[in-house]
Formats: sequence, C-alpha cells, structure tokens
Amino acid sequence: MKRRRPPLLAAAALTAFAALSLSACGSGDGGSKDGDAIAGADTGSGSATPASPSASVPDAAGRPKITLPSDVKDVFTPEETGDSAKDAILRDNAELIRAIDAAIVAQNPRLPAMEFYTEGEGAVAAQKWVQGFKDAGWTVTGTTHYFNRVVEVKSTTSAAIGYCADESKAFSKVIKTGELKGTEVTKDSYVAYSVQVAKNKQGVWELMKITSTRGAAGCQP
Repeated sequence: MKRRRPPLLAAAALTAFAALSLSACGSGDGGSKDGDAIAGADTGSGSATPASPSASVPDAAGRPKITLPSDVKDVFTPEETGDSAKDAILRDNAELIRAIDAAIVAQNPRLPAMEFYTEGEGAVAAQKWVQGFKDAGWTVTGTTHYFNRVVEVKSTTSAAIGYCADESKAFSKVIKTGELKGTEVTKDSYVAYSVQVAKNKQGVWELMKITSTRGAAGCQP
C-alpha cells in the first residue's frame, strides 16, 4: 500500500517533481511508489467526479474548485499553524496536491486546476508526472496522509515547505482491470518532501521545485 509512480515515469521527473504526494502506489511489480492520484476538478475539463466532503472552494483569486472521487482522499496535518502567512502557503500546497490527483484521475496532464498551482520547472515536472500515469494506464485510489508540514517563509513572495507522506493506504490502480499495485507496506511507504513555492501577482503560491526522499528515516511511524 504505497504510492508509486508508473514504471514508465523517468527518474529525472521523480527528482524534479518528487511525487508531490500524489495518491498512487505501485510497488511490487516494477513500478516505484512515487505517484499520487488526483481525481477531478471543476475547471472546464469536462470530467465529472463525485465531490468529497473536503472539496475545495473557489475564491476571489480565481482558485479552481477541485473535487476528488470518494475513493481518493488526501489528509493534511496540520491543516493550520495559527500563522496567517504560513497557513495561506499550506492551503495552496494542499490544493496543489489535490489538483495533481485530479489530473491523474482525469488522465489529463494539462488539467487547468493543476496548471493553476504550478509554474516553470514545477509545471513541467507535474505534467510529466501525470503523463506517466496516463501512459501506464493507471489512476490512483486510497488515502494519503501528509504530516509534519512545516513552512519557512523566505520573503513576501518566496517560501519553502517540508512534509512527510504516509502512502501505506494509497494505491495505483490499473484503469482497465481495477488491479491495485503496491499493496505491501514497507519503509518506502513513507516519503519526505521538500518544496519551493513562489507567490504570483494573484496571491497564489505556485509550485516551483520539489524533491523527495522515499523511505526517509524522519517520516517512519
């Protein structure tokens, strides 16, 4: 039960995008658990997916409403820190993760909701990540828990985020057959992420760069 990327996804893309905590698993059969699932977004993509109780809500900045199927869940701890600046960064980071899941579920590497939260290198890496799932014919299912979320505010427009992902209950799923990939829980079910984000003119914190370490000691239960 670990998030894993499709076997077709290049290592370079993983290093650049490092699994943005997408909810996908695919271990055990040549796939590596660095993919995450995103279900669907109400962004004009034409794909309708059941909304989850934690569906996001649009705001004045034009943030898209993202809904995930009932079998795809992302849990964030903490959701807030009590610091308004850091909380805004964490909210956009959570929406980015949901948007990536939505893109995987929709099999759309250019899903508007995902592009909304990415820029430059981060956007290219996210697209490659989702394309890997599409090429493999995989989607995602299950629950991914993101925890130990810490924000370092570097300036009014730059910040870094560090967090862990528990993918022990998240899986990659073969779309045609429904087969689940990566059902064995190991130390690699836990991933450490390091993310760089930048605030755009609309006040949205966009992904610029991301790296990950699967099996990180600091993220083990």
